[in-house]
Amino acid sequence: MKIALIGPTYPFRGGIAHYTTLLVQHLRERHDVLFVSYLKQYPKWLYPGNTDLDPSLESSTLQVECERILTPLNPLTWWHAFTRIRSYSPELLILQWWTPFWSPMLFFLTRLVHHRTKIRVLFLCHHVIAPEGGIFDWFLARRIFWRSQAFIVMSEEDFALLRRALPWARIKGVSHPPYDVFCRMPLSSREARARLGLEEHEPVALFFGFVRRYKGLRYLIDAMPRTREQIPVRLLVVGEFWEDARPYHEQVQRLGLQNVVMFHSTYVPNNELAVYFSAADVVALPYLEATQSGVAQIALGFEKPVIATSVGGMRETIRDGETGLIVPPADVTALSDAIVRYFRDGLGEKYAQNIRLQEQSASWAPLIDLIEELATPGEELEFERPAPGTRSPRVL
Repeated sequence: MKIALIGPTYPFRGGIAHYTTLLVQHLRERHDVLFVSYLKQYPKWLYPGNTDLDPSLESSTLQVECERILTPLNPLTWWHAFTRIRSYSPELLILQWWTPFWSPMLFFLTRLVHHRTKIRVLFLCHHVIAPEGGIFDWFLARRIFWRSQAFIVMSEEDFALLRRALPWARIKGVSHPPYDVFCRMPLSSREARARLGLEEHEPVALFFGFVRRYKGLRYLIDAMPRTREQIPVRLLVVGEFWEDARPYHEQVQRLGLQNVVMFHSTYVPNNELAVYFSAADVVALPYLEATQSGVAQIALGFEKPVIATSVGGMRETIRDGETGLIVPPADVTALSDAIVRYFRDGLGEKYAQNIRLQEQSASWAPLIDLIEELATPGEELEFERPAPGTRSPRVL
C-alpha cells in the first residue's frame, strides 16, 4: 500500500518527532511511505524552549529518509506539499494532531485533498484537546477533522471526546507504542549515579520532561518532606522549563529541600537520556491532565517503574500494582504514600520484571494493523455526516 505521512523528525526534537520517526520506520517494513517533513517548525517567538532542534551528537537511530518541504507559516510550501502528495497518489494520507498551531496548514491541506483527490485521510490524535487547551482549540479541530475519514486516538478519554463531537466518524483506539530506541544505549546505575554525583544506594526518583503547570511538579515537590520522614529519597527534576522556574526554586527553598531536589533545567539530548533514567529507581509523573505520555514510554523502555496520576491514558499505560502505582491527581498525601510504599516494600525489581514481560508483547504492530484497517472504507457513516459549520454536540 502507498501511504503519505506528514510530521516532524530529526533534527527537530521532542516526543512527536520521536513518535513520527519510529512510525515511519515500522510502516516501511510493510508499505511504501512518502514521508513529508518540515524545513522549519515553530517561529522563535512562539516556542517556549531555547530551540526546537535536537542537540544530540549521535542520532542515527532517529534519522529516516524524508522530503523536507513544509514551513507552517509559508502557504507556498503547503501547496508544494499537496502537489507532491497528489503526484505520489497514495491510498492513505496520515496527518497528526497535537496542537492548534498547525491549524491553517492542515485546514488548507485537508480542503485540497477532500476536493481534488480521492485520497483517504486518517488523523493520528496525540491529544484531541491539548493540555491547558480551550474551546477555541476545539473549534479549530472540528473545522479540520470534518474532512477526515478515520481517526486513531491513544486514550479512552480522547475516544469519548471525539465520539461525542463526531458521531459519524470511524474512530479507533490503540495504546501508545513503546519508544524502543533509547534503551539501546545501556548504562549501569553505578556509572550513571557517579556522573550525576549521587550516592550508589540512595533512593532516587526522577521527574523528566519539560515543565509546565499541567505536569504537576509542584505537588511532587510538596510531597517530598512527608516522604523523607520515612524514606531518604532524592528527587531529580530534569527538563527545560516552559514557564517561570523561580516559583519552583522558591518552593524548594521554603521547604528546606535544597539538598534533596536536584534541577537539571535543560533539554536532554537523546544520547544522554540513559544517564538520568539509569540513575533513577522510579519515574514520577504527577500530571494534572494528559492523554498519554512519551516520558512514560521512555521509562518503560528503560525498565523503570512509574508512579503516575489517574489522568487520561496514564491508567492504560501504567498497570497499577504491576508496572507502577497510580494515584489521584493533585493529591500530595497519596503521592507521598505511593513513593514510600514503592521503596519500603521493595517493589522495584518485581515491577521491572513485569515490565520486561510486558515488553515482549508490546510493539508497533497493533498501530500498524489499525492503520491498515482504516485505510479501506468501513462503517464510518454510522450517523449522517453534518455539513461544515453546523452544530454538533457540545464537548467543552
